[in-house]
Amino acid sequence: MVNYEAFLSNAAGHMQESGIRKIAAVGLKVPDLVPLAAGFPSAEMFMWDAFREITASQLTGSDPAALQYGQTRGYAPLLGALTEIMAARGVKTRESELIVTTGSQQGLDLVARVLVDPGDVVLVELPSYTGAISAFRNAGATMVGVRQEADGIDLGDLDRILAQQRAAGRRVRLLYVVPNFQNPTGLLISAAKRRQLVEWAARENVLIVEDDPYGALFFDDLSTEADTRPIKADDSEGRVVYLSSFSKTLAPGFRVAWIVAPEVLTSHFEVAKQAIDICAGALDQRVVFQALKQGLLAAHLPELRRHYQSKRTAMEETLRAELGSLVTWQTPRGGFFVWAELPAPIDTDRFIERAVKHGVAYVTGSAFFVEGAGSGRWARLSFSFPPADRIREGVRRLAAAVREEIGQEAAAAAGVARA
Repeated sequence: MVNYEAFLSNAAGHMQESGIRKIAAVGLKVPDLVPLAAGFPSAEMFMWDAFREITASQLTGSDPAALQYGQTRGYAPLLGALTEIMAARGVKTRESELIVTTGSQQGLDLVARVLVDPGDVVLVELPSYTGAISAFRNAGATMVGVRQEADGIDLGDLDRILAQQRAAGRRVRLLYVVPNFQNPTGLLISAAKRRQLVEWAARENVLIVEDDPYGALFFDDLSTEADTRPIKADDSEGRVVYLSSFSKTLAPGFRVAWIVAPEVLTSHFEVAKQAIDICAGALDQRVVFQALKQGLLAAHLPELRRHYQSKRTAMEETLRAELGSLVTWQTPRGGFFVWAELPAPIDTDRFIERAVKHGVAYVTGSAFFVEGAGSGRWARLSFSFPPADRIREGVRRLAAAVREEIGQEAAAAAGVARA
C-alpha cells in the first residue's frame, strides 16, 4: 500500500472541509429532508426562458470566441458593464481595476494568495463566512475574530484586537467583512460604521476585503438601496478590495463574479488567476453580459427581493409560532439567512443528528467561528432555497426536535409544548 499521506504538502495537511458542504451532503442521503442548511438561490426564480434564448443566440457559430479561451481579466463588454454596475453602487472604477473571477470563492482565493503570507493575521467577524475562512486558512493565515454588534462589527473590539496582535509582534494584513446581510448572521453594517472603517483602515495601514454577494437583495420593509452603499464607495485611498457576484441574483451555475481593486493589485490577481484556470468561462460571461445589456437583471431584482422577503417572513412566523421564546434571532433586512440561537442545553454540533432524524438540516454555528467560544447554541437557517411551505414544514420539524431535546416540561414552561 502506498502511504499517500507522506506525499501531501504542509498546506494540504491544514485544509479543512467546508462545514456548509458537509451538512449539504447529508441531504443527499436522507429522503424528504428539508434543507434549511443550503444557502442556494431559489431555482424557481432563475430566468430559464431568457437564458435559453441568450444561450441559443451565442451558439450560432457567428462568434467562434464564444467557445474559446478568453482574456484572463474577463470579457471586455462585461468589464464595461461592471463599471456601470459599480457606478450605480457609488464606486467609480476603470476596467483596469476590474477582474472577472470564476465565482467569488475564487476571488477570495486570489486575495489570499496575493496578499497573505503564512503566519500573517487576517481579522474576520465573529462569526464569519466559511468560504473566506477556508481561503485564508489555506494561505496559512492566522485568523483572529472581532465581535459583532446589532449594526455590524464592533469597532471598539476591532481596535482592541488590532493593538493586541501588534503588541504580540504579529503582522495584521487584512480585515475581511461581509457588510450587507452577512453570511451567516444576516447583519447589516450601519452607514456610520462603514465610514469609520475606511478611516480606520487608513489610520492603521490595513486593507479591507469587502465581500458583497447579497447587497442587491435588500428587503423593502426594512431596508433601502442606500443602506447597502459599499464601503468601497468612500474609499479615496484604494484601501478596499471589493468582491461581488451574480450567483445570488442571476444563477450560481454561471460562476461569474468580480473583484474591484487598485490596478497594481488586479495585475497580481491576473497573474495568479492564470495559474489557476487561465480565464473564466467565455460562454457564461457572454450570457451574463446579455442579461445586463437587455436590462433583464435590473427588471428582475424587485421580484427577487419580494420573493426572498416573503420567505423570510414565512420562516420567522413559523419560528415564533412553534418555538416562541425558546429561540432568538435578529430579523434579517435582506439576504438569505436567519441566525438563530437555540435554547440551553442544546449544542448545535450534537443536536444536528437529532434534527436530521426529524427530517431537517441546518448549518452548525461552529462552522462560522475561527474561535470556538460562543458558537455552540447557534444555527444558520437558510430561507432562500426551499419553497415557503417547505420552510414552514422544516421549522416545524426543527421545533419538534428541540422539544424532544429539552423535554416537554421545559417546552411547556416556554408555552410551546405540543402533544
